[in-house]
Amino acid sequence: MSELKEIYFAGGCFWGTEKVFQSLRGVISTTVGYANGTVASPTYELVKTDTTGHRETVKVEYDPDVISLDKLLKAYFICIDPTVSNRQGEDIGSQYQTGVYYTDEESGRIAAEVFEKKRGEISPFCVELGPLSCFYDAEEYHQDYLIKNPSGYCHITPAEYDEVLALNETD
Repeated sequence: MSELKEIYFAGGCFWGTEKVFQSLRGVISTTVGYANGTVASPTYELVKTDTTGHRETVKVEYDPDVISLDKLLKAYFICIDPTVSNRQGEDIGSQYQTGVYYTDEESGRIAAEVFEKKRGEISPFCVELGPLSCFYDAEEYHQDYLIKNPSGYCHITPAEYDEVLALNETD
C-alpha cells in the first residue's frame, strides 16, 4: 500500500456522503465533521444555527494505488446537486453547502481540472473548491451513522448509491 492521501467532501448531510465513500474500494477510512468555518471546536448544535460558516464534511483517507482522486470526485458528483447553494435535498442552510477541500497542491490541481470541466457542463455551478482551513470531528453519534441506523435519513437516492457502487467495477 502506498502512502495514504486525504480529501474532504461537503455534500449536504454528512451521513449519506460518508456512506457513499465507505462503499468505495480503496477508501481506508472516513470521518464526519465540520470544515472551513470560523468557530473553533464547533458542536452540531452550534453548526446547525447557520452562524459558524462550517460545512458538514467527510474526511476521506484513501489509497491512491487502489482508487484515484478522479474516481472519488466522480462518485461525489453522482450524489450532489451542484446547481444549488446552501442546500442538498430537503436540508437547507450554509452547513449543507457543497464543496471539496484539499490539503496538497496535487489534489488541488486534479480537483480544479475536474471542476473546470463540470463548470462547462453545468450551470449554475455552485460547488466550492479550495484548501482545507480547518476540520473538527463531529460528535461520536454522527460517525458511521447510517451503518448504526440503516433506515436513517439520507438525501442520496438508492439509484445514486447503485451508480457509485458500479464505480468499484471500473478502472
